[in-house]
Amino acid sequence: MRTLMSCYVAAIVCGYSFAAAACETPTMNVSMPDGKAATLEQMLTAQGQVKVYQAAMTTYLACIDGETAAQGEEAPAEFKLLMVERHNAAVAEMEGVAAAFNDQLKAYKAANPPAPK
Repeated sequence: MRTLMSCYVAAIVCGYSFAAAACETPTMNVSMPDGKAATLEQMLTAQGQVKVYQAAMTTYLACIDGETAAQGEEAPAEFKLLMVERHNAAVAEMEGVAAAFNDQLKAYKAANPPAPK
């Protein structure tokens, strides 16, 4: 009986996993330059890549939230946990990319101070 129940729960989770698969994690195509040696053009290119990535991740988060809302309160706890984990991982990754870019931007600004007036 216990084995049958485990198989049932696994089938439900797999079913929900396939439904959640509609939300594809965006690929991170960001070439992070070394701020100490980067050119302005390289920094601007990286900034644009970060903005595109952040926008794609925002769409991904909306998809995850939509899938969660569509399942409602009756969704199995495993599904809810999976979606929360996916959401939190995406937010953590977005924060990491933003922090990495900001670190390189600070390094760029330190290596290229504005000319005195």
